[in-house]
Amino acid sequence: MKKLLFISPRNPFSGRYSGDVIRAKQFTNFFKKKYQTTVVTIDKISSKKKIGKIKVITFKDKNIIFKFVNIFISLINLKPLQLGYFYSKELNSYVIENYKNYDVIFCQSVRAAQYVANLEFKKKILDMGDLYSKNYNQTFKIKSILNPIKLVFLIESILIKNYENLCFDNFYKILLFSKKEIKSIQTNKNKILQINFGIEEIVNKFKFNAKNNKILFIGNMKYLPNKIACSNFIKKTLPKILKINSKFQFHIIGEISKFNKFVWGKNRSVQIHGKVKNLKPLLTNSICGLANLNISSGIQTKLLTYMSFGIPSISSKQVIDNFDAIKSDSLPVYKNEDELIELILKLKNKKKYSLAISKLSLNLIKKFKWQNVLKDLNKI
Repeated sequence: MKKLLFISPRNPFSGRYSGDVIRAKQFTNFFKKKYQTTVVTIDKISSKKKIGKIKVITFKDKNIIFKFVNIFISLINLKPLQLGYFYSKELNSYVIENYKNYDVIFCQSVRAAQYVANLEFKKKILDMGDLYSKNYNQTFKIKSILNPIKLVFLIESILIKNYENLCFDNFYKILLFSKKEIKSIQTNKNKILQINFGIEEIVNKFKFNAKNNKILFIGNMKYLPNKIACSNFIKKTLPKILKINSKFQFHIIGEISKFNKFVWGKNRSVQIHGKVKNLKPLLTNSICGLANLNISSGIQTKLLTYMSFGIPSISSKQVIDNFDAIKSDSLPVYKNEDELIELILKLKNKKKYSLAISKLSLNLIKKFKWQNVLKDLNKI
């Protein structure tokens, strides 16, 4: 059996609920059927163990001081700052010493690409997912000119754009979510393969009830677009909705900082659940799930999660524009805050409409089951 080296900046088996971790785990489970698979990654502790047929080697993550030193070194070398943040000297040493023992090298994101981008190796595959440069550029544009971090996003958007171009030149295959992003790339399109995100199971947890008052948001709050989306909703939109009906509750599910948990949690209409192992109990009695990001590239996994549970979703135009596997007129989409509020009220009060969106979601999501999505990996 041929050997595959899978490099990931986050441990695919950590149990963390984030899109890159979920995707990495599904990819490794797919590859183990065809290859003798070794995963090298970064985590809280160093370890070597077997998870089923997969060999997992973790290298201990560095503290914040080391990370800032690495970020500074990246800046001096005109490399993306995030490469420094996710760099591990020990992981790099392992790759340099062992890469010739493998037949295929698979990198999960550009953060992992740094370990092999310049190595002479025929079958290097990069799951880019979405274009980080697009995200950083969008964030730069919406930040106030008075905000000093605006300059950081400008610098990073330029550096990561250059690095993405380097990856397009140096990898055998590149995987991306969105056809729209693939079309925007000035490179050999034969190198690029569209692999969507997927879901493990379809479970209809939605039951319409006029007394339902729960608005959901699922996402990692350490991801800036999620943080901005929740902050804007709590500060601007939620007060307007509460004036119409004071019983509405905004529920946030996902990893969150202690600061945001404290600040947002002071609002009695906001419920913060943090990182959870089982989503199902929290999804009952929901009106809808929000994908209200103003900054978006690739596919938002939260949207697929809502759909897989039959929960009506509401998406911003920015989110749905990248979701080319679904027609933009299929699911509720808003262009401004008034439309967002109108859709929330409609899903709460209109049983027929709400159930129709739930049914549509359950039908549309079938094509996103992982076994269907990952079939295209056989093309590599």
